[in-house]
Amino acid sequence: MRKLSLAFSSVLMATAALLAPAQSYKVTGSIAIGGTGGWDYLTADAQNRRLYVSHGNEVVVIDPDSQKIVGHITGLNRIHGIAIASDLGLGFISDGGSNEVVAFQLEDLSVKQKIKAGTNPDGIVYDSASKRVFAFNGRSGDATAIDGATGNVAGTVKLGGKPEFPVSDGQGSVYANIEDKSEIVRIDSKALTVSSRWSVAPCESPSGLAIDGENRRLFSVCDNKMMAIVDADTGKVIATPAIGEGPDAAAFDPGTKLAFSSNGESGTLTVIKESGKDQYSEAGTVQTAQGARTMALDEKTHKIYLATASFGPPAPSTSGNARRRPTILPGTFKLLVVSEQ
Repeated sequence: MRKLSLAFSSVLMATAALLAPAQSYKVTGSIAIGGTGGWDYLTADAQNRRLYVSHGNEVVVIDPDSQKIVGHITGLNRIHGIAIASDLGLGFISDGGSNEVVAFQLEDLSVKQKIKAGTNPDGIVYDSASKRVFAFNGRSGDATAIDGATGNVAGTVKLGGKPEFPVSDGQGSVYANIEDKSEIVRIDSKALTVSSRWSVAPCESPSGLAIDGENRRLFSVCDNKMMAIVDADTGKVIATPAIGEGPDAAAFDPGTKLAFSSNGESGTLTVIKESGKDQYSEAGTVQTAQGARTMALDEKTHKIYLATASFGPPAPSTSGNARRRPTILPGTFKLLVVSEQ
């Protein structure tokens, strides 16, 4: 009986460990930025302890440890994303209004050069394997590849659709969601060719994308409230756990092995965990704020930053602007800070 009890206890303990909830998260603070205008991507540079926030026509630079604004990169025109190349001491900004990629020095935030890209460069990523920056051009449906060190354009990759967020595996492959085709493309970063094209069905209109480089998994968030988890080598859709309404960004934390979706319409952050071999499920939902659709994850502290603001009534519709988006109230732009508990 004693041996049976011990064995039974061991089974119970093992089962409890498997069923134990993932580390919980909650909003623990906010960082006021203010000003006017909209926003897009955020990028956390865990190594150099900087947080880069696109805001209207500038990048706001924040020290995530002190939560203080430490600089601005100005003179831009409707910016979208920021990519960091620490090995080159450079950062790169996609300026959709000017159809340019802007290179800046990480040390002092000074602009080094402006490089012509395609039409409306949006998502941007640095690929360490090729030492190239890839700017994904939303309106021209292609990607501009730039030599990170020199700023010379290495080539253009036709994508066959509207690209959204890209990621690099650091081994020679760059991936991007193709929103209007519900696909992921894999680009050979040295040959500058599309080496694979994969459907993410039943996922529709994918936007944010994240990668688990160690386990070769892609996390794509989609308009129909699901995350497509995809094998980064075969393109097989492995799982489609539920997420919130209006997702825009995805993140993966290699330290906690958790994936995240920021959902602007529902004002939530969905936490996804691996619950078994190639089985993924929701580990929790954090209430954030309406409009908190983009985010950055600090891999050192495991904190998540989401951009949002307070909103007024929608702007009047016009013949050229049928979509009536809520107006952003001046001075209310901020970052929410989500931390482990």
